[in-house]
Amino acid sequence: MGLLDSVMGAVMGAGTQQAQGGLGGLIGALSSNPQILEAVTGMLSNDGANGGLGGLVDKFRQAGMGDVIGSWISQGENKAITGDQLGAVLGGDLLSSLAGKLGTNNSDLANQLSQILPGVIDKLTPDGQAPSAGLGNAGDLMGMLGGLLKSR
Repeated sequence: MGLLDSVMGAVMGAGTQQAQGGLGGLIGALSSNPQILEAVTGMLSNDGANGGLGGLVDKFRQAGMGDVIGSWISQGENKAITGDQLGAVLGGDLLSSLAGKLGTNNSDLANQLSQILPGVIDKLTPDGQAPSAGLGNAGDLMGMLGGLLKSR
């Protein structure tokens, strides 16, 4: 858990500084529920059960919401998503699995993720494109998030 601890230390330390743009809100959201960082990295990492960022993009496209996740990846303003919409994209099985690990219910988790995922994906794709090889495994992704939070 050393890597998770170091990322959360960066989140907690940066959270006390003045927020700048969307990263400040992201830091605040992660600070209030650090366990969600593990869920997010599990969803986005290549070695996660969901196929990483590419798998998530496919889920959004299949749900008719490819433009929403596309806005998070591309440069420009991120389109909003509600917890109900995100729950429909992710499906009840995935939400139940994640919610069980975090000790919350599907609705609360979907609402939290709807506030966090757009910013995380936006910050992890600063060039406006999803990397062809994905975002890497969970360790790589935690390192990227830690670097973003420290450089703020």
